[in-house]
Amino acid sequence: MDSPEIHARRIRSFVLREGRITPAQQRAFDAHWARYGLDYAGAPRDFDAVFGRHAPRVLEIGFGNGEALAWAAAHDPARDFIGIEVHGPGVGRLMNTLAAQGSDNVRIYKHDAVEVLEHEIAPRALAEVRIWFPDPWPKKRHHKRRLIQPGFVALLASRVAPGGLLHLATDWADYAAHMQEVLETAPGWRNRLGTGRYAERPAWRIETHFERRGVRLGHGVWDLLYERSEQGGGETPPARDSFG
Repeated sequence: MDSPEIHARRIRSFVLREGRITPAQQRAFDAHWARYGLDYAGAPRDFDAVFGRHAPRVLEIGFGNGEALAWAAAHDPARDFIGIEVHGPGVGRLMNTLAAQGSDNVRIYKHDAVEVLEHEIAPRALAEVRIWFPDPWPKKRHHKRRLIQPGFVALLASRVAPGGLLHLATDWADYAAHMQEVLETAPGWRNRLGTGRYAERPAWRIETHFERRGVRLGHGVWDLLYERSEQGGGETPPARDSFG
């Protein structure tokens, strides 16, 4: 068992800043959680049973208000989507959207992504992982809190099947450089476009309201596409990059 000191320093995929949930979002939990929600149980999940079929699975970590995830579900019905988000208002909003558009190929965790990956998702179970616009922690003293760290990308490598994809996006140049530095030397990953190269925004990543706001403020946007290689990343590592 981890000592209290080690456990306290485990990296987490979020810092909770829960906003006020609206009556409509609360009704979404009451009406739709049984359909779309997955309660964290800490044991491997049979996603074929969850979705009622065998299909490629895409994990989106930190989906915010769910705009991109809802679009993906509607436009890519051959694949199943797993979303992780800890902020209740965004989860409620996404469930309302999914119900309105009749999507059944999405399931949602309202829980820490690291714990879900470690305990509920089997090795090589994912075809793709998407992490779009994570908290950049721009102050230098907070850089160790960034989600994209060696231990975390090693954990992702253990959960993505060979040939699968890790798609990162950020509107912070410094974080883009940090992501690239981590991934270029990470076992189990190779840059799909070639060493040191960023990608143009792929067609499957829509430009969200959040992104458009950043562009208006003069932010650039960087996409990074890394493919899971046959070599490396096979074992489940402890995701214990230093945090706080």
